[in-house]
Amino acid sequence: MLHAIKKGSGGRQTADMSRAIEACVHCGFCLPTCPTYVALGEEMNSPRGRIFLMKETLEGRLTADEVKPFIDQCLGCLACETSCPSGVSYGELITPYRAWSEPKLTRGWLERARRALLLQTLPYPRRFRAALALARLARPFRSWMPARMRPLIDLIPERVPPADPLPEIIPARGPRRGRVALLTGCAQQVLAPGVNRATVRVLAENGVETVIPRAQGCCGALAMHVGEQNAALGAARRNLLAFPNDVDAIITNAAGCGSGLHEYGLLFHGLPEEETARAFAARTLDVSVYLDRLGLVPPPAGLDLKVAYHDACHLGHAQSVRNEPRHLLSQIGGVQVLEPAEWEICCGSAGTYNLEHPELADTLGRRKAENLVATQADVIATGNIGCMMQVRRHLQLLGRQVPVLHIVELLARAYESGEGRKIT
Repeated sequence: MLHAIKKGSGGRQTADMSRAIEACVHCGFCLPTCPTYVALGEEMNSPRGRIFLMKETLEGRLTADEVKPFIDQCLGCLACETSCPSGVSYGELITPYRAWSEPKLTRGWLERARRALLLQTLPYPRRFRAALALARLARPFRSWMPARMRPLIDLIPERVPPADPLPEIIPARGPRRGRVALLTGCAQQVLAPGVNRATVRVLAENGVETVIPRAQGCCGALAMHVGEQNAALGAARRNLLAFPNDVDAIITNAAGCGSGLHEYGLLFHGLPEEETARAFAARTLDVSVYLDRLGLVPPPAGLDLKVAYHDACHLGHAQSVRNEPRHLLSQIGGVQVLEPAEWEICCGSAGTYNLEHPELADTLGRRKAENLVATQADVIATGNIGCMMQVRRHLQLLGRQVPVLHIVELLARAYESGEGRKIT
């Protein structure tokens, strides 16, 4: 019974998980929006199935190892929260459960090595850039590698842009309307530094001064979502100290990072920093939300494009941000915003998911790419680096050369001179 969870070890953490479990009435509304259930058709790979498994584990009737395959296959996309009529806070269950169960799990040496490699590389831009260079050298030897390590080679992009560091302060153009601090992200700095450059350009055009805190680091979402709570706490504490208080907002331009910052209150639940963490999370806004609230200065140049907008899960589901990006895109002259089918289904990127579960991630990536192609868009826009890389890869596998850009990149180009410039 659930009262056993509340009285058992884990105290406040397990009591909070029990409340999320009790809220689920097993109605099944989440099933058609859950990507793993849609792809696999298995009850235990659905949100209500996983809730049942977590409940059984917390009550001692199953072991963490027995339910591990089903919990690990959850993308954490939170589409189930969007579709749930009972308001089950699945995100407040799956993340603490992973932290609770991680010390209890038996993982093989290869799995531990792969996780350690990702956690010690991806959150650090210099290490990540160096690792990509080494991985490209290792490509000829892919067939000699263990099968579980090959996705690390397969997903390496053909080209990595040169580093593009930003100054500590980017002034507003014209009268100042606001002042913000930007989280520059980890993988995004390496894979698509132009997103940060476009972000500060668009903010400046809208009269916003941007501060780039030098002491900032990874948001901690990667560690948080794989159950490495201590690593996540360390990253979060660094950012709590790094970001200034004299700004209107903390801006994110990667949905996964923004969602990670919004989870700081959950991460520090019951710890001395909880109040500070919750205040920090409350100040965090996606760049699209900030610009929409501020009131976008209409770009002087039109682009004459059909743009399919792809909802990143950690914007559309985790942060309930859907209207703002569409509203911004619609204010670019000549842009027609198109809606792909199955917007609610994850593309399969989900942090490191496409590295840890490549076959299922590929199934979802192809499905997403096909739905986007069906719109006959000239350009695909989104708000998350992981989605950009995943969708771009699966479009290429389909033989479709459709550009995939961040919404701020489209806005930045609209502010540039040269109306009708080709998007590449």
